[in-house]
Amino acid sequence: MESKKIKELKVSAIENGTVIDHIPSSAVFQVIRILKLEAFENMVLFATNLESKKYGKKGIVKVSNKFFKPEELNKISLVAPHASIIEIRDFQVQQKTIVETPDRIKGIVKCFNPNCITNIEHIPAIFAVVDKEDTRLKCHYCEKITTCETMEFR
Repeated sequence: MESKKIKELKVSAIENGTVIDHIPSSAVFQVIRILKLEAFENMVLFATNLESKKYGKKGIVKVSNKFFKPEELNKISLVAPHASIIEIRDFQVQQKTIVETPDRIKGIVKCFNPNCITNIEHIPAIFAVVDKEDTRLKCHYCEKITTCETMEFR
């Protein structure tokens, strides 16, 4: 007798909130951390290493009763440049967008150069995004390049 392979998603639908889809599997926990979802009071569901026809493997985060601000979407775009943001209201998809990495980032990432004025004075770091695909940011003040490996969020 041949066994059938049954695929069933056993994750609660959310009535209101946001689904972040198409996160690289390696970035799921980073998305949770930079959005401070570990301290969020409402339901947060996540999965990693899910099959994706487009990306091979992906992750997903569902956040109940939370809609993200533009600066939070900018953070997501830096670690998951192809992520989809799906807003749910009354169990229905209201809006679906792909995050877009802006050309300029201000105040959400720390310059990794300890001698940069932004780390000595209380000045928000400003970066030009020089590579959106591999996430490379050039500091406006010291001109050092910050990459995913050296990126630290404020």
